[in-house]
Amino acid sequence: MSPEIPTQVQDKVMQFQSLQQQLQMIVSQKQQFIMRARDIDNALEDLGEMKEGKVYKVSGPLMMETDMEKSKKDLAEEKETAEARIKILEIQEKKLTEKLKSLGEELQSIMNSQGTGVVAGG
Repeated sequence: MSPEIPTQVQDKVMQFQSLQQQLQMIVSQKQQFIMRARDIDNALEDLGEMKEGKVYKVSGPLMMETDMEKSKKDLAEEKETAEARIKILEIQEKKLTEKLKSLGEELQSIMNSQGTGVVAGG
């Protein structure tokens, strides 16, 4: 019969797993914003190469003609917003990573002192 895992350890393992899930969501969101910023860069580059011609914008199921300068301004603002969001997510990612490291070390210490063979995923 295996020894029962103390409630304190179970709670910390659950907290550790919850932090891991939060970190995965933040990393995923950050990647989405990075891709969005790259797409905007490409669109701005394409607009910069255009001397003249029509520019279209997709809005839901519609494609509408739009002003080139307004499109450049709108895209620049979108890029700025995406970059700000990336910075916020990077800060959150760093804090969560530090919490995970600290909690992982705490769990390892508890398990080593109790001699349990439980490993807290990673």
